[in-house]
Amino acid sequence: VKFSSLSFVYFAKAFGGSYMKSSITQIERRFDIPSSLIGVIDGSFEMGNLLVIAFVSYFGAKLHRPRLIGIGCLIMAAGAFLTALPHLFQGRYVYETSLSHIPEENTTESILPCLTNTSHLGIHVQTVGILGPMFGFMFGSFCAKIYVDIGSVDLESISINHKDSRWVGAWWLGFLVTGFLMLLAGIPFWFLPKSLPKQGKSPNQKKLNKEIVTKSCSDTTEEVKEQDSFLLEDNNEDHGSKPISMNAMAKDFGPSLKRLFTNKVYLLVLLTSLVAINGFIGMITFKPKYMEQVYGQSPSKAIFLIGVMNLPAVAFGVITGGFLMKRFKLSILGAARICIIASLLSFCLLLSQYFLYCDNSQVAGLTMTYQGASEVSYEQESLLSQCNMGCSCSLKHWDPVCASNGMTYASPCLAGCQTSTGIGKEMVFHNCTCMGELTEELSLSPSNRSAILGQCPRKGDCDWMFKLYMAISVMGAFVSACGATPGYIVLLRSISHDLKSLALGMQTLIVRTLGGIPPPIYFGALIDRTCLKWGSKRCGGQGACRLYDSHAFRYGQLRDGWTDFVIIYLETKNLSQLRSVLYFEPM
Repeated sequence: VKFSSLSFVYFAKAFGGSYMKSSITQIERRFDIPSSLIGVIDGSFEMGNLLVIAFVSYFGAKLHRPRLIGIGCLIMAAGAFLTALPHLFQGRYVYETSLSHIPEENTTESILPCLTNTSHLGIHVQTVGILGPMFGFMFGSFCAKIYVDIGSVDLESISINHKDSRWVGAWWLGFLVTGFLMLLAGIPFWFLPKSLPKQGKSPNQKKLNKEIVTKSCSDTTEEVKEQDSFLLEDNNEDHGSKPISMNAMAKDFGPSLKRLFTNKVYLLVLLTSLVAINGFIGMITFKPKYMEQVYGQSPSKAIFLIGVMNLPAVAFGVITGGFLMKRFKLSILGAARICIIASLLSFCLLLSQYFLYCDNSQVAGLTMTYQGASEVSYEQESLLSQCNMGCSCSLKHWDPVCASNGMTYASPCLAGCQTSTGIGKEMVFHNCTCMGELTEELSLSPSNRSAILGQCPRKGDCDWMFKLYMAISVMGAFVSACGATPGYIVLLRSISHDLKSLALGMQTLIVRTLGGIPPPIYFGALIDRTCLKWGSKRCGGQGACRLYDSHAFRYGQLRDGWTDFVIIYLETKNLSQLRSVLYFEPM
């Protein structure tokens, strides 16, 4: 029962954390905030842990653990419900548009600013826990296709779809589900005893321990003796069987910390974990946005692929790493070598991804000139051209239309369109004068220069490039995860039994503090610097980014690859330190 309950808690916690990652884009668009600020919101989950995690890790080992877990589930459920609360108090989502109104009949009508001169704004348990992120991302993909105000608006009146950069999915729905899951997960822990019978006290286990100790004592070399002692500390008798007062535990806290942080192997493992988490969190937080901007995928599809391809590869990699440890009976040095090899291969695979890219979306005035020349511009004035100079178009609007020449224009007005037919998503714009500035379109009559709502799709070869990117991404996730279990074993075997709980707690505290909070913020700030077109709020302020320079975006993500390079260096130093501790000869 305890194992099943703990597995469900892992699942619910991982489900909520991964759903938060999958809903980043939707929250950013709904509240019109930049990526750096959404990074702060994403990192705020870790901030709450900082208040209690160190003390819970230390004192929790000696108190009623099941009830502490139950309390934690209640707190996380309350947090999930509070996260969804703004949706209830926020008004309906109004996406920006340059159109004054939508005609009620399927007729030709001059509604465009170009004619009106106006504008408008509108380990097993841990492996089981990997199922949580997988289902979290899959549910995030499902919610991303549901309109944010589902049930309160007429969907037929919505002129955008889930592929549009202004679309906002039902981000709040997943947080309600997370809250209910956490409530259910916490119920069993209120009825569990403080501790369960120790499995190590069985006759078979005692016999096994005796054989191991006999074998250890019979070895003749000092190196093997010290390694056996290093590896088998877990076989010692239970250190915490006698009741200890809270005062005594508090007095022992300082000396225990000193012993822990003077362990060089532990420090190196801690630094390695910190660097690895920095790169991973920064990458996974904005990976759906990366796939959307570089390869032209919709957010829902990007989130779905991460859930059904990348995360299962991680789970399989964790299991494979454990299998290698058991199959070849690897020592702590063997585990360290697997970590180095996995990091090296992961670095090579990650580096190769940056040679797989698609060209920028062809947007007039932003990534291309109106005459068709490739030219990236961060200036709003570049949206103006001779064809739309007299139309009094707003440069703040993002209401893209795809012209018949394959080029996207920021709005019907900036495309020089003068008439339209159809309603809602079926609206078609005609007499778009700016299309005539392209050399190949000069022969077209004005009536044949038409455009439809939305951005133009990427070129055909981009689909093939994206498939290759996903294949390498999945392989990289698998290889990197192969080093997770060996790395965890190195951590556990490098510290004494009585410090294990504190060591894991301090690692979680430091990694979450320095690895969970800063990366989304500084990765988000780097991404904001690649924005070509910012949206506009109803109040007139700057909204969320609508279009990025995909090449600059890709180079900004390159820093994640250098974290693997640092990891390789730290793991090599750790291997050297382990050799010196165990008196092993160099390879």
